Amino acid sequence: MILYTPFWETLKKRGVTTYALIKSHHISSSTLTRLRRNQPLSTVTINDLCRILDCRVQDIALYVANPEDERL
Repeated sequence: MILYTPFWETLKKRGVTTYALIKSHHISSSTLTRLRRNQPLSTVTINDLCRILDCRVQDIALYVANPEDERL
């Protein structure tokens, strides 16, 4: 399971608001909702967030193993 908990911490550390992401960087409110709900994002969106926040992927997302996700 991918969690976006690090994103919110990075956002706070960088002093960037969700309002700034929407107005200045054109990140949609639906993308922010997806981040809040730990729903899937495209790699393009993750790339954009890393560029905007000048951070690494690890500063946006965290992988946590979930037995329910295991499929053969």
